[in-house]
Amino acid sequence: MNPQLALLQPYPFEKLRELFADIQPSPEHSPIALSIGEPRHPSPPFVLERLAQHLDKLANYPATRGGDQLRGAIAGWLERRFGLRSVDPERQVLPVNGTREALFAFAQTVIEPGRDGAVMSPNPFYQIYEGAALLAGTRPQFIDCTAQTGFAPDFDSVTPEQWRRCQLLYICTPGNPSGAVLSMTTLQKLIALAREHDFIIASDECYSEIYFDEEAPPPGLLQACAAMGEHDFARCVVFHSLSKRSNLPGLRSGFVAGDADILAQFLRYRTYHGCAMPLHHQLASEAAWEDEAHVVDNRRRYRQKFDSVLGILAELGDALPVARPDAGFYLWPATPVADTDFARALLEDYNVTVLPGRYLARDAGRGNPGEGRVRMALVAEHADCEEAARRIVDCVQGL
Repeated sequence: MNPQLALLQPYPFEKLRELFADIQPSPEHSPIALSIGEPRHPSPPFVLERLAQHLDKLANYPATRGGDQLRGAIAGWLERRFGLRSVDPERQVLPVNGTREALFAFAQTVIEPGRDGAVMSPNPFYQIYEGAALLAGTRPQFIDCTAQTGFAPDFDSVTPEQWRRCQLLYICTPGNPSGAVLSMTTLQKLIALAREHDFIIASDECYSEIYFDEEAPPPGLLQACAAMGEHDFARCVVFHSLSKRSNLPGLRSGFVAGDADILAQFLRYRTYHGCAMPLHHQLASEAAWEDEAHVVDNRRRYRQKFDSVLGILAELGDALPVARPDAGFYLWPATPVADTDFARALLEDYNVTVLPGRYLARDAGRGNPGEGRVRMALVAEHADCEEAARRIVDCVQGL
């Protein structure tokens, strides 16, 4: 067996099941899950229709690099969304079966075996970054995200020697779980560091289309490159998905875009990996990337839920400090007791499930930056989110 497998920690939801193993949730309340970031808004009907219309494509093998039409639709979306001058759909775009598998596989492509290096990532973080580093044969290095830095990674704490050892930097903007958005200035600083120290930046931008101000969408890594005059996106790749943007998590559809030389090697890896997107998924995805009306409506729904939930939680004041994130669909409040104790009490007494923040982070030498917080995903129906907020108020007031 691969000895690196023994280094993998249990996934957060495995830890959550263990935490709740001896709890009988309150039968007086219907269950409301705020623990997992699974979008519950309706999938766009026109995408489902396109999918159903092309089920006959199951009789055909798909190409790993995806079809010309899908890559063209993705390139067009990138140009419209981020104001890019020209994205080459042939060389700078690669469709993938959801960004989870692509974020993991990417490290297996770009990490140099046997080199004394590291994969850097935010802390708290999406657990795939850590697993990808370990199974690529290198070690993860975490950059803490705390209230003092606005929940963005404290890049200033990284030493020149640590940057020199870095082979791959994962960033997540907007961040999971805090929703913090990295500024253009920060992104350009990272691009300059990647050039100076010869590492690759993998920007997980899966939450980029859920934001609150229609006039101020979060910037992206390729946009920062273009603003610096670097239209070849050297050392930079971005990961986008239809899961959150279009409420299509089950379609498992996303893409990687950026540095053409890196993507050529990633395509080579994926050809052996065997992960081509089914043709009917490609055609449905093409329709989704070409439409923005359903995405605007999706943001409207989230805005309404955040307005309602934050209005209810405001009753608690400093007893549960919480603020609207820059973007995304999570709340990241500080808890009045240990995050694990709070999650247990909320489930046992009120049948609401949240995720303890410590399960999303590691102690990198300064304590676990997720401790004392919980992640709440406002993905349930509006009425359920409001009801969950009222129960949270009752729970906190009863502690």
